[in-house]
Amino acid sequence: MTVLHLADEGEAADLAAFLGRLLHYDRGAAVRLQAHGTALAVFGRPPSFEVLAIRAARLAKPYENGLDAALDVTVSAGELLESVDESAATLTVPAAVTGPPWAGVLPPRGGWRPEPGLPAPDALRAMVAAAVAEFRSRTGELAPELRTRPELDRIGREIWTRTVGDTHLPVRAVHAAQSLGFLRPESSGDTRLALVSSGPWLRLRTPYGSIAVRRAGLGSLDVSVR
Repeated sequence: MTVLHLADEGEAADLAAFLGRLLHYDRGAAVRLQAHGTALAVFGRPPSFEVLAIRAARLAKPYENGLDAALDVTVSAGELLESVDESAATLTVPAAVTGPPWAGVLPPRGGWRPEPGLPAPDALRAMVAAAVAEFRSRTGELAPELRTRPELDRIGREIWTRTVGDTHLPVRAVHAAQSLGFLRPESSGDTRLALVSSGPWLRLRTPYGSIAVRRAGLGSLDVSVR
């Protein structure tokens, strides 16, 4: 049994909130954990958004488990959430599960460079609100016989694949950031909100987590398989 000691109760609470949001979109969600030194990264993929969500957390002490200096395992998000003890700031790593395909293709650890053109946080939140309102308006205007799943999906794809400002970031990535608690109002003046790229990957970084998408799609040869 591997127990991870998080830096404080706040890290445990934020991680639990992130896992809860992932499970809201997929009750059977799996997450990939990577720990090295005092850093823990939790990767998840909420199916509604088709993006990769990354929540980082600080550990109270460098990870070690016998001779292993690093942890890399895919587990049930529900079991992991149940193991989080916020008052003790600990979590117990559940048994490994067979990971979904996305878990084998992660963004690179390094090589990220800034991308220009990202609007301010307030403008990003307004953009998401406008997109949600447009989706509701357009689907609400459909005649009952036309309100089919394919038509709803078509309208959704049209709206959420639009790009943000002068960037290549799809609006769905910003929607995911807000829905997962990464784009909070208090981040408005935080310089850590940024858009970066590495190869085919785009990454929206916020103080509370990151959203990564592949511009070239998962079929590209330029992937990072771990």
